[in-house]
Amino acid sequence: MNIDDFESLSLAVGLTVLISFMLFIIYDLAKQSKAGRYGYFVLFGALGFGLFGFVAKSVIMRILNL
Repeated sequence: MNIDDFESLSLAVGLTVLISFMLFIIYDLAKQSKAGRYGYFVLFGALGFGLFGFVAKSVIMRILNL
C-alpha cells in the first residue's frame, strides 16, 4: 500500500466517523431537548442538510471528473 492509497482510505474512514458522530450529536440534542417527532425531523433536516451538501459536493465532483 503506497501513501496515496493510505491517504484516500484514511480520509474516507475519518470522514465517515466524523459524519456518524455529527449525526449522533444531532440525535442527542433532539433527545435532550425532548423534541417530539416534528422536532426530530426539523433538527435532522436543518442540521443534517449541511452534511448532505458536503457529501453531495464530493459525489458531484467525482461524476464531473469522469
